[in-house]
Amino acid sequence: MPAHGPIDEIELLVRARHGLIVVDCPEDDRVEDVLRHVASRLSLHYYAWRRTKGVSRGGGTGDPFANDTAEPVPALGHAEREGAGIFHFPGLGQWIEDPLVAWKVRDVVDRFASRRGSLVISGPDIRLPEILRPHATFVRLPPPAHEEYRALFERVIRDHQARMPLRVELGAEERARLLYNLTGMSLVESERILTRILIEDGAVTAADIARVAAAKRKIVEQEGLLEYWTAEETMASVAGLEGLKAWLAKRRAAVEDPEGASAFGLPFPKGMLLLGVPGCGKSLCAKAVASEWRLPLLRLDPGALFDKYVGDTEKNFRRAMRTAERMAPVVLWIDEIEKAFAPSGGDQDGGVSQRVFGSFLAWLQERSGDVFVVATSNDVSRLPPEFIRKGRFDEVFFVDLPTRVARTRIFDIHLRKRRVDPAGMDLEGLAGATAGFSGAEIEQVVISALFTAFAARHAVSTEILMREVAATHPLSRTMAERLAALRAWARDRTVNADSAEWRSEVPAPARATAATL
Repeated sequence: MPAHGPIDEIELLVRARHGLIVVDCPEDDRVEDVLRHVASRLSLHYYAWRRTKGVSRGGGTGDPFANDTAEPVPALGHAEREGAGIFHFPGLGQWIEDPLVAWKVRDVVDRFASRRGSLVISGPDIRLPEILRPHATFVRLPPPAHEEYRALFERVIRDHQARMPLRVELGAEERARLLYNLTGMSLVESERILTRILIEDGAVTAADIARVAAAKRKIVEQEGLLEYWTAEETMASVAGLEGLKAWLAKRRAAVEDPEGASAFGLPFPKGMLLLGVPGCGKSLCAKAVASEWRLPLLRLDPGALFDKYVGDTEKNFRRAMRTAERMAPVVLWIDEIEKAFAPSGGDQDGGVSQRVFGSFLAWLQERSGDVFVVATSNDVSRLPPEFIRKGRFDEVFFVDLPTRVARTRIFDIHLRKRRVDPAGMDLEGLAGATAGFSGAEIEQVVISALFTAFAARHAVSTEILMREVAATHPLSRTMAERLAALRAWARDRTVNADSAEWRSEVPAPARATAATL
């Protein structure tokens, strides 16, 4: 019979005489609860080690501790001498690199070859020395299930109602959203947040959903590997890209009603890869998605991952992805991903980039938690085929230069953003004059025109804007061959982010080759 959860899985390992089990989980209490269940099922004693007190049989607050077992080596020696049982050593990973500790663990594991039980080491991101790896079995304890958060919420409410007047002003949808926002945090962290909310104002309301999100933000900031962005942009800030907007709109309902979507058989959306011309709104889309879906936006800065010490870069990557999963539901934004993970083909960094890239591919395929990834790229030639294939992302979009209609809208957006009434401007004429301009280049035209007008001490006008347009040399002209090659590559490999037909308002070179990509 296959295992259906961590209790079943660990029970099976103990029955199969796996002497060393490593549980990847930062919550010692949850691991202890699982191990107690396993010990009870197998009629084994449960032993727990506390670094400040030592080893106790039962691991409860009233259980006595064995003398002189606070240090790792004597504690392991005690486990070696005891009979059958499950010996839980939370946090031992901090000392496991010590050769004396590692060899003592090996001695304990050897003892379980002839007696029932296992040595269990728990903690986050445990790295074993070479002498222990062949003897260890790794188990990852999944984050708490939705029902666990629901039970915690009801228990906290019930406990406080017994001691103080308490108002619960949440509709069914609001309650579901609050619980959904707790997802990814430990049960201890969740209980602290809920308790603080109740004590501060004696009520739980819809406004507290934002407070839960703020608590998540603090967790991200403490980790220091991901940036928490406050997304103020909406899809109204994005001109054009109607096909992409329609695709996102179809998935919004599943994000806002995850329980209903799951019951309907729908998974949480995986994400999208946006390829295309620089300055055409790819990064803006990432921010707008988070804002529209009312989800936190995390930005992965690859520079924060790389470390000079061997193995630390990979460790940082795993921590960053685990943080993203803990913060779920969340939008994870990776800008210009080709600079972050694309293999360089060289050994300048000892192969670190390639190993991290491989880990990233595996995570994209097997991630847990509701993480919607928005990755952007300007240079498709540096992305290997296995990165772009379906399964990593839900869809791969090509973001081309804005159409004439979109350019009209871009001028309108940026003029209004700077408190200039576009009603008196010839937006149609400006859009016609800026064929081949990216959204970023149009924004710069507006900014330059404002500087010119301010210096002359009069209002900005269509004439001033036209002069700035004439003075601008867009990338579509200076890099025409590369743009044509990019369009040719994307035509049959991606989905056009704009539902309109492909347009080529900028004269293309006579021929584009793969070398120009």
